[in-house]
Amino acid sequence: MVFYDLIEDDTVKHELLAHYVAGEWLNSNEDQWSDDLNPSDTTQVLARVPQGPVSVVARAAEAAHESFAAWKALAGPERSEILYRAANILAERRQEIGTLVAQEVGKPLGEALGEADRGVSILRYFASESVHPNGQVIPAQKAGSLQFTLRQPLGPVAVISPWNFPVAIPLWKIAPALAYGNTVVWKPAEVASLTAVRLAEVFASAGLPSGVLNLVLGKGSAIGDALIGQDAIRGITFTGSDAVGMGIAEVAARRNIKYQLEMGGKNAAIVLGDADMNQAAKLVAAGAMRFAGQKCTATSRVIVTDDVVEPFVELLKREIQALPVAPATESSSAVGPLITQSSLEKVASYAQQSTQSGRVVLGGNYARTGSLKNGYFFEPTLVVDVPPDASVAQEEVFGPLLVVEIAHSIDEAIAIANNTRYGLSVSLFTHDINASLEYIHAIESGMVRVNGDTTGVDPHAPFGGMHNSSSHSREQGPAAIDFFTEIKTIQINSAG
Repeated sequence: MVFYDLIEDDTVKHELLAHYVAGEWLNSNEDQWSDDLNPSDTTQVLARVPQGPVSVVARAAEAAHESFAAWKALAGPERSEILYRAANILAERRQEIGTLVAQEVGKPLGEALGEADRGVSILRYFASESVHPNGQVIPAQKAGSLQFTLRQPLGPVAVISPWNFPVAIPLWKIAPALAYGNTVVWKPAEVASLTAVRLAEVFASAGLPSGVLNLVLGKGSAIGDALIGQDAIRGITFTGSDAVGMGIAEVAARRNIKYQLEMGGKNAAIVLGDADMNQAAKLVAAGAMRFAGQKCTATSRVIVTDDVVEPFVELLKREIQALPVAPATESSSAVGPLITQSSLEKVASYAQQSTQSGRVVLGGNYARTGSLKNGYFFEPTLVVDVPPDASVAQEEVFGPLLVVEIAHSIDEAIAIANNTRYGLSVSLFTHDINASLEYIHAIESGMVRVNGDTTGVDPHAPFGGMHNSSSHSREQGPAAIDFFTEIKTIQINSAG
């Protein structure tokens, strides 16, 4: 089944994307479109994304509202079966969708295929959650009374997802929303619109009733702003920048609806003198540079004790240089392109600033040779001797740039790691159990690792951060039910 049109531009065909509302694909009659480019080769246009009309948002919210009562009333095993079917369809389309992720957002192919697999796991996990207990019995003060709670869905929820995990993050929002009986209006990042269309196809093919999932495409400044103000929307779950997230929080607070925000990170790895240096260097390099550092959990700072900083930096340089910079669809690629020209220029600006606040010992320039010449590539960059308060050590770069900071003790290293407005993910490399215990309790971060890199989390484990990284809720796993439901307390007494 084809859910989109094709247009021809000389010898190349582009998909002309459409919104998905109330079970129908709505082709836009607007003249305003944006090109969805392959960031590894910007001469390749993958699709064209509609830029309006904003009125489609109201139609989508109305569809979610109208379908809510029936979806909420559907038995848990029936919702579960639909999510299992979606998981199986995604598994069948793994190669196609993984390859598309590599093309559309520049995620190296191996990671992109892994993300498709993760999407399957997320759908299967929440399929099972549809049939788990959704309340508890509470002893009543009055003899003979029955008192219990029920968790009930919020209603229509807005899902606003980023481009860098175009399969996993939407699904870890959409799957629990659906599993617990909510309906959804989904606004993906504009540059990940084609992958979003494919996922909407998966749900449609799985038999999801019309209006339960609605997809609206376009710029966040127009479509997203319109979405969060819709009267029908009873919850907003967002992943993106802290500036946009705090604006969403203000709107949601005025409307007295639930909101869930996952925002930025300035994640640190701490390396103590007794650590396995080879292991630490390999994992820090991977955490910082794979996917060109475009993960909210990417390692952007490494704090090393002064007794081992010089040999560790040499090992780190070697491990970074071993990561191939290549177009994302090449099987060897580890460090792909930046997502847009503006992202590329932002990283270049921070690299230039780094020459004033530290020493650039690796990289620092655009990568424009050979197969990289038409893409948004930047060299993996390592900066040493960076003061903890330098902008490059405080602000989220979201690119392949890693700074090295020096500490004299575990206490100072923890203090440096905590010296940021973010608190998403950190790691510590050591064999010292006492240092590990001190770090676990003193570090101000939502996700804490020992002898592992800062990136990722199991699909069944709670995900979220502290400070400006999060609205202090958690996504994924058993924590998801807390956001997507509200508790109703019931007491039943005898009539006599």
